[in-house]
Amino acid sequence: MSVVKSIELVLPKDAIYLAGSSIKGKMILTLNSTLVDPIVKVELVGRGYIEWSEEAGASRDYSRNVICNNKADYVHKTKTFPVEDNWLSAGRHTFDFRFNLPPRLPSTFSSKFGPCLLFLQASCMGREHILAKKEDVLMGSRNSNPLLVEAEEKVSYNCCRQGTICLQIQMEKNTFTPGEKVVFTTEINNQTSKCIKTVIFALYAHVQYEGFTPGAERRSRLDSSELLRQEANTHMTRFNTTKIVSTFNLPALLSVSSSTRDGEIMHTRYELVITVHLPWSLTSLKAKVPIIITSASVDSAGCQSSEDGVLRVSPDHQN
Repeated sequence: MSVVKSIELVLPKDAIYLAGSSIKGKMILTLNSTLVDPIVKVELVGRGYIEWSEEAGASRDYSRNVICNNKADYVHKTKTFPVEDNWLSAGRHTFDFRFNLPPRLPSTFSSKFGPCLLFLQASCMGREHILAKKEDVLMGSRNSNPLLVEAEEKVSYNCCRQGTICLQIQMEKNTFTPGEKVVFTTEINNQTSKCIKTVIFALYAHVQYEGFTPGAERRSRLDSSELLRQEANTHMTRFNTTKIVSTFNLPALLSVSSSTRDGEIMHTRYELVITVHLPWSLTSLKAKVPIIITSASVDSAGCQSSEDGVLRVSPDHQN
């Protein structure tokens, strides 16, 4: 029978840890018998790894696939617990721990190119042998002025007729936190003799991965995905202006927006795209609004923030 009966980590349920915040928890070790000279510790590890293949030499007579990859270690801290008299009796033992996250820590993610993980690892050793190990993966994440974006398109229809469509998007701010509500107003000025029926609102995430070939050549790969989508089917009459007020809730877990920095393996940006479909002119009008996701404290719309910077997600707002 093993000396260690069980080992577990106790942490706040569904917590999202922000860069610069603290992780508080307990390690519970239950022994079947006395353990002499134990080493009991908890480690905090944050690391990322990405990999993809791409074609090299496509413009030449021959080409080949090369593997591009990159990795980064963001944090590695260890808490070794003191053991009185260098022995532990049979039964249950509780150890408290706390780690401070670095102020520059990327959001955790998992994609087809690889993961960026933040995890805790608890272990118990005796006489140079690991007797038990437990690992828990954590979720980690990273006041603005009003914003006005305009777009205009001259369109032709019915062979020889022309008109103008003006699109205007207004937001009180374009900086948000995960789980926050986004509200914006779309104004469409239709100076044509045709009606407009469909407007699409979509939020996109654009993630650029940075890697290296075996020959140390720097390469990048862009991956875009649609996070949210709404469709407004409103009869917008000719030579008239229509206003649409839209609202959607951001997912509770999002990578924070980031700019290109040396040594980073990925960078994320978001944009809200409003598309006015004009089937009678075989064209469409688009306006793109940059959206910034930060790790600042959020309100009670989807998460509850605490003084230690941990966001606790309510069940109604989980993905």
